[in-house]
Amino acid sequence: MPSGDRHFNPVFSNLPTTIFTVMSALAVEHRAINLGQGFPDEDGPLPIREAAARALQKDSNQYPPMKGLAELRRALATHTERFYGMRFDPDSEIVVTSGATEALTASILAFARAGDEVVLIDPSYDSYRPVAETAGAIVRTIKLTPPEWRLTEEALRAAVTPKTSAFILNSPMNPVGRVFDRGELEAVARVLAASNAVAICDEVYEHLAFDGRQHIPLASLPGMRERTVRIGSAGKMFALTGWKVGWVIGAATVIEVVAKAHQFLTFTTSPALQRGVAHALEHEIGFTLGQTRDLQSNRDLLADGIAKLGFKPLPSEGTYFLTADISGLTNESDRDFCVRLVREAGVAAIPLSVFMQGKKPDNFIRFAFCKKREIIEEALVRLEKYFQGGRNNGPALLGS
Repeated sequence: MPSGDRHFNPVFSNLPTTIFTVMSALAVEHRAINLGQGFPDEDGPLPIREAAARALQKDSNQYPPMKGLAELRRALATHTERFYGMRFDPDSEIVVTSGATEALTASILAFARAGDEVVLIDPSYDSYRPVAETAGAIVRTIKLTPPEWRLTEEALRAAVTPKTSAFILNSPMNPVGRVFDRGELEAVARVLAASNAVAICDEVYEHLAFDGRQHIPLASLPGMRERTVRIGSAGKMFALTGWKVGWVIGAATVIEVVAKAHQFLTFTTSPALQRGVAHALEHEIGFTLGQTRDLQSNRDLLADGIAKLGFKPLPSEGTYFLTADISGLTNESDRDFCVRLVREAGVAAIPLSVFMQGKKPDNFIRFAFCKKREIIEEALVRLEKYFQGGRNNGPALLGS
């Protein structure tokens, strides 16, 4: 069959090469420090890995239960009650998935039908839209405005309609580091209570809220438990992103449908890794809480350092990420600036505009600070040399 007659899914065939691939390749080519992609450069605690290794050698490596090993589901139920005071039945209200992205995909496919509307908060994590569109849903967005990126009830009421089947809430929020406060969440609850929508809550950074802030699950608000699923990630919690172990927690009536979608995506997840995560939740949560303190210190180091160079850091209330306004440094687009930065300064970042739809600002970039402290220090040395050493003389500089 001639290649011109082939028909591919346009949602995926029309997607460009992801910016993470582009910037990571440039970072390798130019031996740059990669503060673009959000993954730690050190593995989590050795006892977690040892628990998984023991399980790999001594326990069954055949299919575990589709919803996940009972010991992990029990550990997740205990964790949720300990930190948020919410009780969930490990047998009927928790599903273990192959990473949070699979959890998101299963949840979106479970709740979004062709012709339904799915509401996203813009900027947003890049997997939400293509999965919703693949399900045949129409995507509507609530655009947040920098530098505060606040969510208002007016914007919520304008976006959520009788056709809305799913509302995706990411807090702490990738890519801009917001932790939505109780007032914002109460507005979400009021609007959703008057709709038929299910809330898909991406809470993978649940323990990465800084400056004494507390992550508040939407499910903990009155009336929200029955219409909310919570998505979590062992990779983010224990710095083991390559393990791809995630989960979905919610009322039995909604989890039942998510589980049916999950069974046709990955069906199940490595039993050895599940046992490792169960061990981590029971014995290594101190690492997770300590990681929050360390990352807050990294954030402060990076924010203070780039501010001295003319960047304008925006508040980072949680996650791995710091957003900075570059309008005081250049007239370039954020993408062109990032390309120049990796090529000439030897530091990779991500243009924030790739996380937005439609008309969008292009004067913000995102740095990841989930790296060793000495790596961030070296990145700042390179940036200082570049910006204060007279090398920042590109054709699109401010005032040129």
